[in-house]
Amino acid sequence: MRTVTERYEHLVATGAIGRDPAQVDLVNRLDRLADELGTAAPAAKGSALGWIFGRRMQATHSSVRGLYVWGKVGRGKTMLMDLFFERAQVSRKRRAHFHAFMSEVQDRIHAARQAILKGTIKGDDPIAPVAADIAKEARLLCFDEFVVTDIADAMILGRLFARLWEAGTCVVATSNVEPDRLYWDGLNRPLFLPFIDLLKANMNVLELDSRTDFRSEKEDIGRVYFAPLGPESVQAIDAIWNRLTGGAVGEMASIDFRGRKIAIPRAVGGIARFSFADLCERPLAAADYLKIAGQYHTVMLEGVPLLGPEKRNEAKRFIHLVDALYDNHIRLVLTAAAEPQGLYRGGEGTEAFEFRRTVSRLMEMRSAEYLALPQNPSQTSR
Repeated sequence: MRTVTERYEHLVATGAIGRDPAQVDLVNRLDRLADELGTAAPAAKGSALGWIFGRRMQATHSSVRGLYVWGKVGRGKTMLMDLFFERAQVSRKRRAHFHAFMSEVQDRIHAARQAILKGTIKGDDPIAPVAADIAKEARLLCFDEFVVTDIADAMILGRLFARLWEAGTCVVATSNVEPDRLYWDGLNRPLFLPFIDLLKANMNVLELDSRTDFRSEKEDIGRVYFAPLGPESVQAIDAIWNRLTGGAVGEMASIDFRGRKIAIPRAVGGIARFSFADLCERPLAAADYLKIAGQYHTVMLEGVPLLGPEKRNEAKRFIHLVDALYDNHIRLVLTAAAEPQGLYRGGEGTEAFEFRRTVSRLMEMRSAEYLALPQNPSQTSR
C-alpha cells in the first residue's frame, strides 16, 4: 500500500499536478493520521458507548483526532483526502458526500422513531441507535463538501457526532468554509454553536492555502477518444486513469438521488470510471446523468458499441449522457467501437437527428479548447 506522499509524488512526476508547499504539508499530515489509525486501538465497548440520553452536549474525544481541511475552491482538498482514504489501513471505513450522508441519517432517524413507537427499539432518543449503527459500520468517516445549510441537519449534528466521537470514530472532512462560519446566519444558530466547539475538540483544523486553483491548471492528457475497441484502447484508457489518479485502484461509490442510489463502480476524487453497460444499459435518465456531472469533473466510459435499432434505448441514454456532460463542461474519456460519425447505425428518424448533435459534441469534447474549459462550478471542492 503506497503512502499518500508516494502517490502525490507520482502525480507531480507525471506532470498531472504541480508541486505545492501547502499541499505537501497536508499530504504529510494525512500520512501521519493514517499511521495513527493503523496503530490506535478502537474504542472499547462499554467505555464510551454508555450514553446518557438527554444530557447536555460536552466535548468528548475520539481515540484518534480527525482532520477538518478547508480552503478555496479547487485547491485539491478532495483529491488528497481520497488518496488518504485509500491509504488508510482501516477495515471499517466510509467516504461520502456530506449532504448525501445527512440525507441518509435523516431517513435512518425516521426509521428509528418508527421502531421506538412499535417498541422494537428501547428508549426515546432515535439518534442514539442510529449513531451506534454508523459507528459499527465505520471507524473512519471521510466527508466531502462539509457544509451545513439545513436547520434539520444543524439541530441533530451535535448529538449525532458526539456519540460517533465517543465511539472512537475518526472523521476527516473537506470544506470551503472554516468551522467558525458553518451554518452562518442559519436559523437558531446559537443552538448550533456547541457543535463547532465539539468539532474543534475532536478534529485538527487545517486551512489548505494553496497558491493555485488546482482545477484550473490544464492537464494535457492528449487524446481522450479511443477507437476501435480492443487491447490498445484498453491500455490507453488505463494509462490515463493511472496518470490522473496516481495509480490508485479506486473505490466503489454511490450518489443518493430521489430515494435511490446511483452506483459508481470506481472513483477517485473527481474522477469516475464506468462501462457503457453501467450508464446506458441501466434505467437511468437525464437527471441521473446531471447528478453525476455535478459530482465528478472527469468521466471515463469504456466499451461504447455500435448503436443500431436494436439498441434504441441505449442510444437515447447515451445522447442524454453526452448532453449532461457537455453542458457542464465535464471531461469525457472513452473507448468506442468507431469514431463518432460511425457510432450510430440506426438509419433516419428522431434518434438519428439527435445523434447528429451528439456527434458534434463528441468531436468538440475531444478538442484542446473544450478540455481547457472550467468545470461545473457546483463541484466546489475537487
